[in-house]
Amino acid sequence: MKGKYAPVPKTGQTASYGAGDDGAWQKGVAWPTPRFTDNGNGTVTDNLTGLIWMKSANSFVNRTWDQALSDANGLKSGDAGLTDGSKAGDWRLPHIREVESVVDCGTYNPALPAGHPFTGVQTTYYWSSTTRVDVTDYAWSVHFNSGTNYIMPKSSSFRVWCVRGGP
Repeated sequence: MKGKYAPVPKTGQTASYGAGDDGAWQKGVAWPTPRFTDNGNGTVTDNLTGLIWMKSANSFVNRTWDQALSDANGLKSGDAGLTDGSKAGDWRLPHIREVESVVDCGTYNPALPAGHPFTGVQTTYYWSSTTRVDVTDYAWSVHFNSGTNYIMPKSSSFRVWCVRGGP
């Protein structure tokens, strides 16, 4: 079959717990070395996805989903340690696949690749911008102890980790 495909990255799991599992196969696009680049301006570039993340994953805490969207959309250089020249509207709340893209399934507490440059990552829930389609007062989140995603009420209070860029 010809055409353009979206490459699927490896999960990061290298230990095998059963014949034919992810740790045994380790399929997917290899992570670049280094995986992340600290830009020195409050941002980190993911060299696998091209997304730019806030370096601090602890700038917005105890936020409902609506507050998380507002915080992300209003974020700009001069806020939360950013010196990147960004303007309000450049940043956003990442969708669920973007949040999951930084998870390393081979680690936990936090479920991030070894040597990552992020600061303040908490082993708790982080919002995504993705709403549950059949129950629209719920949205997807990721718990960074294990990297597992959960559907939670939008009225819950979680952390916000903003992103910009991407396709």
